[in-house]
Amino acid sequence: MDGTGGTDGVDGTDGVDVTDERGAGAAEAVAARRDAAVAAAVAQGLLSPDRPLVGLLDVTGIRASAAALHAAFAGVVTPGTPVLHAFAVKATPLVPAVRLLHAEGLGAEVASPGELALARAAGVPPEATVLDSPAKTPAELREALALGIAVNADNPQELARVDALLASPGAPAVLRAPVGIRVNPQVGGGSIGALSTATATSKFGVALRDEGARAWVVRAYAERPWLTRLHTHTGSQGIPLALMVRGVAETYALAEEINARAGRRQVDTLDIGGGLPVDFSSDTDRPTFAQYARALRAAVPGLFDGRYGLVTEFGRSLLARHGTVVARVEYTKRAGGRPVAVTHAGVQIATRTVYAPDAWPLRIAAYDAEGRPKAGPRVVQDVAGPACFAGDLLAEARALPPLEPGDHVAALDTGAYFFAHHYGYNSLPRPGIHGFAPDGTGGVVFATVRDAQTVKSIVAESGGAHAAGLTTLPPGTRR
Repeated sequence: MDGTGGTDGVDGTDGVDVTDERGAGAAEAVAARRDAAVAAAVAQGLLSPDRPLVGLLDVTGIRASAAALHAAFAGVVTPGTPVLHAFAVKATPLVPAVRLLHAEGLGAEVASPGELALARAAGVPPEATVLDSPAKTPAELREALALGIAVNADNPQELARVDALLASPGAPAVLRAPVGIRVNPQVGGGSIGALSTATATSKFGVALRDEGARAWVVRAYAERPWLTRLHTHTGSQGIPLALMVRGVAETYALAEEINARAGRRQVDTLDIGGGLPVDFSSDTDRPTFAQYARALRAAVPGLFDGRYGLVTEFGRSLLARHGTVVARVEYTKRAGGRPVAVTHAGVQIATRTVYAPDAWPLRIAAYDAEGRPKAGPRVVQDVAGPACFAGDLLAEARALPPLEPGDHVAALDTGAYFFAHHYGYNSLPRPGIHGFAPDGTGGVVFATVRDAQTVKSIVAESGGAHAAGLTTLPPGTRR
């Protein structure tokens, strides 16, 4: 696999130990649950000629990921250290998924009013919520400060806006919300530039190596005793583990400098972001949360000695592995001598894969009409989506058992940044999403996460209620 797709930053991470910690048996269990769910989805009518596309979420796997995250950091921090694992809602903005993770002890990291609304609908309390948007409006800041939601100010202008809000009439006498500043340690980028947030010119945070920037940050804390947090995030997919550790180490050193100048522990919490990459080449988890926590412990031991609270913001690494998109094969054909399977999964659910296939390749599994894993000699073929442009390919020149009309293809590892991030090309509908778990008797039980979108709702979203709006305007002067 091309390293930019998921293995970069997993192998060859400058000496960071990333030996797999999840045995082959666990990986096989993931695949077995997935296979059982696909067959059950066909048997129970979630997949059919009239329902040719569905998203599936493995609830057992999600719970296991949450438990692994808790255990990883519990194993390195001093007992009693406050730790908040805030799920990055942007990764899978689905209320039931956020609620499930909250039930497993996670909070929420949000970056827009919509994501905040989703977190609140899921029952995540303000004290377990972090607001990180780089473009917060006065209204967003006012709401967060009033509710007690942690705010990471992105830049000097935003911090000045917070100053003004705190000085305005009606502002609370006691600041309930933890407030910090996001910094960019400028330690470099990974293999996917768009996801590298600690480059020299990243749009996020205060660029620490720019002239005068570090001194400004230290001074900002000295002038504002209520600034108690420091935040960083180096990037996500394509970021080597060692680079993530460097970004945290730089931020920890800044916190130590701020506190030394203040003569007290003013910065009491470090928000180290998320961004753990996912290996999209197999069912194996690498790197793991435990490997990352140990690498941090080795490089920044003071981070875990109890003087600082910790906040993490993992997203993709919690949910990607546990989502599967399954699509019915509608037609098969040949073009240029190559077989092509035309399916209902394409750019609308795998936008990044279609437009940047080298950076975001997906594993594809073949199932027959009954949802059973398909056997047979592998044939090089294309798996195409339903959108009306030539590049709408889920996989190109992929060796799979021969696909036929009525079979199914599954795009694996799509639980984050895929089926919940619908792209409305050709007004294709959003697929229904269902969580699944073993029923205790050898079967599979499903729960609806999101209903499939209807044609009626597509019309409504596309201005159906205002159909005559443009034709009623004055015609003006025609040339």
